[in-house]
Amino acid sequence: MSDTERKLHRLDILLLVALALAVFLPGQLGLPPIDRDESRYAVATSQMLASGDFIDIRFQDQPRHLQPAGIYWLQAIAVSALSAAEAREIWAYRVPSVLGAAMSVLLTASLAAQLFGRRAGLISGVLIATCLLLSVEARMAKIDATMLAVVLAAQYSLVLLYLNRTEKPARVAFLFWMAIGLGLMLKGPIPTMVSVLTVVGLVAWDRNVAWLSRLHAEWGVPLALAIVLPWIIAIIIRTEGAFLEDAIGHSLLGKVTTGQQAHGAPPGYHLLAFNLAFWPASLFAVLAVPHVWRSRAEPAYRFLIAWTVPTWIVFELVATKLPHYTLPTYPAIAILAAGALVSGAARLGAGRSRSVGVAYLALWMLLAVGLAAAPTAFAIHVDQKIDPIAVPTSILALAAAGYAALLVLRNDMLRAVGSAAVGAVVLWAGTFGGVLPRLEGLWMSPRIAAAASLALRCDNPVLATTPYHEPSLVFLHGSDRTRLATTPEEAAETLAANRDCGVAVVGQRERERFGRRISELGLSTELVDRIDGRNYSNGRSLSLEILRPVETSDSTSAKRDARDRRTARSESMDRPHPGAQRRRDTTW
Repeated sequence: MSDTERKLHRLDILLLVALALAVFLPGQLGLPPIDRDESRYAVATSQMLASGDFIDIRFQDQPRHLQPAGIYWLQAIAVSALSAAEAREIWAYRVPSVLGAAMSVLLTASLAAQLFGRRAGLISGVLIATCLLLSVEARMAKIDATMLAVVLAAQYSLVLLYLNRTEKPARVAFLFWMAIGLGLMLKGPIPTMVSVLTVVGLVAWDRNVAWLSRLHAEWGVPLALAIVLPWIIAIIIRTEGAFLEDAIGHSLLGKVTTGQQAHGAPPGYHLLAFNLAFWPASLFAVLAVPHVWRSRAEPAYRFLIAWTVPTWIVFELVATKLPHYTLPTYPAIAILAAGALVSGAARLGAGRSRSVGVAYLALWMLLAVGLAAAPTAFAIHVDQKIDPIAVPTSILALAAAGYAALLVLRNDMLRAVGSAAVGAVVLWAGTFGGVLPRLEGLWMSPRIAAAASLALRCDNPVLATTPYHEPSLVFLHGSDRTRLATTPEEAAETLAANRDCGVAVVGQRERERFGRRISELGLSTELVDRIDGRNYSNGRSLSLEILRPVETSDSTSAKRDARDRRTARSESMDRPHPGAQRRRDTTW
């Protein structure tokens, strides 16, 4: 294969960029901040911009010592260039994720072209761009889509050095270590782990370490550390070592040993989640497995297997599990599938092999039916209505998926990829861009923030809320103006302390305790609005009352009496005393 065949053409790049934008842009403006991780990242970034403290990242008054500050800096750059922190426009915070996802598509395609040719590059780019998980991550102002681009940059450099396909290994090594340093600045050791495990797997498989000299670790490691160490030193000094204790001892090691935040699951979870998270590309990945196994001796396949398997095993063994943890392996899987597709080996075989393939195709179609029906079903369940966008979205997506399944049965795989991709674009664009932003019952925080603003015309209304504690409300109403009360009594006390410019959000179960305490404080409240909906973070239906303070009748009477007494005293002082008047008369 010539060097020209290993590169994407300009038209290929334009097509992939257009596809990425078609998949990732719908919903960026319409979707409100999504709980809970996205909103925590956005609040922390907005506070960082407001305070000017770019070292110690915080969510309200709590330190956010989960990972280094890289993603917050990227979001801050995007917000400063495109919006304003006080405007609270969540789309600006999502810009790094959109760009990271689009860059991941191009890097996946470029890496696949380097290994299997230009056509494989286009196919792998389509597969990764249309998969469900990356489509979700591109719409969230968090770290994973951006991190994926950095991982791919490191892996692209690594494969060039491993296969010795560069005339300037020192320059490629420089790019590799730069990507490692940026990964450390984004999410600590996680991005680096992917490259380290790939190297360990290749060395163990090949029993050859000679190629490692091309990495130039003697100056590459210091280069990577130079990117992250200044901030690490600054945060250690600022927090007196608390950052390392929280980030490594609690966040990292805690996820390894225990299922944090109710996200524990047994090994095999990621394998099951893959069928949905990588849809629709999961079908072609599974059909490619026999060919990948047969081709494992080839260096290109060996590199991709060493990239995928060790990292996947680590995440299966980690106690805390979320679907996006294995995202760094998805580009490698897309490239493996593309390699099998261009070779004509990813197909339904004969006999037992065909039976297994048809069985998985049936599972894939079952997932397609569920995903296609989801927009319509969700609109009915949440808002009790049939959404006019949801119905055609569901029909078109299901039709495209069904046609793709028919093409697979005919072993017309390349056209099946195209049909499945069309179905995915329609489904993701219609769901994220059309259906979800219109579901009022799903987005409680924007409605609460709007009701609070209408209830009070003061400059900085303080909002006390119990038990609704979603970070999206903190982002929308303002970090310094939102109090997440742990008890109804605390919410009442906060409202009493801000009676001239305060509002409370109280759930039905908390109403009695809140009312009792507010009465003890000499206040009464009036109902401004009632917000009914569903908190999708935990699945609970909620009915929240928006309350503002009013003086009780007793306190009002007492104030009126006091005012009358003050007025009477004032009038008495102004009116001449009768004896004085008589004295003046006598003198006259």
